[in-house]
Amino acid sequence: MQVKEILAVKGRDVATISQGRSLNDAVQLLRERGIGALVVSGPAGPLVGILSERDVVRALAVSGPDALALTVADVMSTTVTTCVEATTIDSLMALMTDKRIRHVPVVENGVVLGMVSIGDVVKWRVDELEHEKRDLIDYVSAR
Repeated sequence: MQVKEILAVKGRDVATISQGRSLNDAVQLLRERGIGALVVSGPAGPLVGILSERDVVRALAVSGPDALALTVADVMSTTVTTCVEATTIDSLMALMTDKRIRHVPVVENGVVLGMVSIGDVVKWRVDELEHEKRDLIDYVSAR
């Protein structure tokens, strides 16, 4: 199984925000969309960073409510781990576990094609296990 199969089910919509916007704007967008991370765009390209809820919490821990006036660029993570559509789901699970990250943009040839969250991976795996369970029950029942 590959990442492209997750994207085929969940869609390819990616929430983005400009690096010059305020952290308050980013928090509002995260809330409105019900998501945990935003791809950050800027003059250097469509993926200059990623802003996650974890980044927001860290900024609030350091600066308190004043953090909301900071720009996204002040708070975002600039080292972004990405994958491609052909990445296996097992490889993606290992990558997310090893790096302790919850969101991975899917990028090919400099174009952001989608975003996969740990929730997407868990849902995929649970659905896969349910399918295997049904197959096994059908197999055993047919004897």
